[in-house]
Amino acid sequence: MGERESLSAFVMIMSPFSVLSLFLIFFVLVWVLRCLNILREYERAVVFRLGRVLKKAKGPGVVLILWPIDKITKVSLRVVTWEIPPQDVITRDNVSLKVNAVVYFRVVDVIRAIVEVESYRFAVEQAAQTGLRSVLGEVELDDLLSQRGALNQKLQAILDEHTEPWGIKVTGVQVKQVDLPQEMQRAIAAQAEAERERRAKIIAAEGEFQAAAKLADAAAVLNREPAAITLRYLQTLIEIGVEKNTTIVFPLPLDLLGGLGLKLSQASAGSEKT
Repeated sequence: MGERESLSAFVMIMSPFSVLSLFLIFFVLVWVLRCLNILREYERAVVFRLGRVLKKAKGPGVVLILWPIDKITKVSLRVVTWEIPPQDVITRDNVSLKVNAVVYFRVVDVIRAIVEVESYRFAVEQAAQTGLRSVLGEVELDDLLSQRGALNQKLQAILDEHTEPWGIKVTGVQVKQVDLPQEMQRAIAAQAEAERERRAKIIAAEGEFQAAAKLADAAAVLNREPAAITLRYLQTLIEIGVEKNTTIVFPLPLDLLGGLGLKLSQASAGSEKT
């Protein structure tokens, strides 16, 4: 009985210390887990110590902080792709249309991206919408449809300059789709058809001009060489014979016809005198 009483008394004495030790162990484990942070390759951490930001960002890998003195904010360095919703734009020639685009940006300075602006992604989105409306409102519809690459570069330069103080780099801007009203689509189709007809007429006129120039050159050659016309007659007869036609052609020199016409005119004049 004495040994049992002494053992129970020892357990009663040691139980408060056991509970306290278990509590301390649990607290240490929680503290270590809160101090231990693992960042991926594309992540960086901005550390605030007693409200003041540390000069250098942490990561990637294992990052140790002094919780609860230190607080961290994780930032992704990957390129963010954001589609600008369709915006109502009025071009310089007073054409109303809807335009949407795609913006690519990434964080290059994580400390400025967290400290200088409240929400860098929301700020970039709002700047992209405003920049899209302002840039496209300064150009005409024809330039918007034909010079989209130049407009993309201009919009990217404006956004990059605007977001540079926030530590954001705009890597690309692309105008994705331009929605035209039905009336404007019909007008553009009519204009394109008229342009094609104009080009067709110009090409036909140029062909006639070149053909006339070649005929003039051929006539000059035949005038210098009268025998050449006879050769052309013979070539024509050969072509007709190949086709097995029953038509018979008698080539007559033009000077002979001219002489016959002169004699007929002289004969008619003599008969009138008598």
